[in-house]
Amino acid sequence: MSYTAILLTVLVIYILFNLVVGLYVSKRQADIDTAEGKGFIVNYFIGGRSMGGLVLAMTLIATFTSASSFIGGPGVAYSRGLVWVYLSMIQVPTAFIILGVLGKKFAVISRKTNAVTVTDYLRARYKSPAVVIISSIALVLFFIAQMMAQFIGGAVLFESVTGLSYIYGLILFGVVVIIYTSIGGFKAVVTTDTIQGLIMVIGAILILVTVVRVGGGFDAITATLNEVNPNWNSPTAGGTTLKAYVMSFWVLVGVGVLGLPQTAVRGMGFKDTKSLHSAIIYGTITVGFLMLAMHISGAFAPAVLDASEIATSDYVIPAVVLKYMNPVVAGLFIAAPLSAIMSTVSSLLILASAAIIKDIYLNYIVKDAEKKENDKVFEKKIGKMSIITTFIIGAIVFVFTIYPPDLIVWINLFAMGGLECAFLCPIVFGLYWKKANATGAIASTIIGVAAFLIISTTGFSLGGTTAIVPSIIITIIVFVVGCLIGKKPDEETLQLFFD
Repeated sequence: MSYTAILLTVLVIYILFNLVVGLYVSKRQADIDTAEGKGFIVNYFIGGRSMGGLVLAMTLIATFTSASSFIGGPGVAYSRGLVWVYLSMIQVPTAFIILGVLGKKFAVISRKTNAVTVTDYLRARYKSPAVVIISSIALVLFFIAQMMAQFIGGAVLFESVTGLSYIYGLILFGVVVIIYTSIGGFKAVVTTDTIQGLIMVIGAILILVTVVRVGGGFDAITATLNEVNPNWNSPTAGGTTLKAYVMSFWVLVGVGVLGLPQTAVRGMGFKDTKSLHSAIIYGTITVGFLMLAMHISGAFAPAVLDASEIATSDYVIPAVVLKYMNPVVAGLFIAAPLSAIMSTVSSLLILASAAIIKDIYLNYIVKDAEKKENDKVFEKKIGKMSIITTFIIGAIVFVFTIYPPDLIVWINLFAMGGLECAFLCPIVFGLYWKKANATGAIASTIIGVAAFLIISTTGFSLGGTTAIVPSIIITIIVFVVGCLIGKKPDEETLQLFFD
């Protein structure tokens, strides 16, 4: 068999393995939940709240990590050096921040209110249809943009390492992830996330060992880098990367992740406190290793690659893989960024479906009489609608990415920042500030997203920071002002959330 055929075989086996395992575990969990009296909604959208420590850590990491952690980030580290390694390490406390700040209280409140989505939580906290509808619309739109970026990134990666057409890669992993997410639901997502998280760790080890071995060891690599890129160990990459720019990433990929619904919802699905504590430890260690191994590999890559061998920085890691790895090992490594893409897409897909079915249809369209008329018949109807909706959203993203737009990188960046501006204040302040109300939530979501769009478009910078810093500041100010002038929460809500 040729190199490409072997590599492709490894990838196809891995992707199909994810499909089979995801569907099997989901069916098994559904049988357990049925026996315990848990309905379709809890199983499909939150996996029966049954995640243990390792699964919670891996699904959190796999959801947060995307192709940029394996391809884009190391590619930038190739050209800028250690400064991009320092920047990537900002993500180390991600699991600690999310689970430490949101975890326990989010879990308690979600069980009290029977919430299975972030928007469910917002509905219980603010008791405002406007908050729910605006949040759901923002979530679906931004998620579609993010999924488009992931689909395109995965298809381009597949094309670059196999030489096959872009559309083949899109079909291979795009169709698989849509099928197992649509049919399997949340349990299939977190199960495959766990597999994919472990594959990411293996992939990071493979690439780092390969670069160090080919480069002749750390001393030889350092000597070569001093010749080919004298600024490789500069804290500012020779003045090309301002410290304010680096520090602004503490907001985007540090504190700001509290406003990402796809990571926040993980705080609703774990089994018990022991699982939460274990996940914080596992997650912090794993994220730290992944970020360090991948980005240091990129920073070391100039010692083993010539600039003429790569078209753009995004081709650095694929070039190392194709040049120095045998096809089986190469296939295992390429499975890592594809894992990151598949896990991110599956999480976004299931939450986008939940926003439409659970948050809008069940709360504001279907009548109470229809819900009570025949519970089993109605639940079966909701099950079919959820599966179909998930599939349709995935199909829409798939169609949009067949002919990808040129601005996809900007769209992805805007989607992440937009989600943080839309959800950070309503989530965090809602948990910990008694005066948080619907006026503040609505104002901060609309004005925060608008501010981020305007600042990103105009190129305004606050002391050299990226657009997310002034946008989040505006969002917080607007939220606080809105809460101070708006109607106070009722006593029932305060007792539920703060008693």
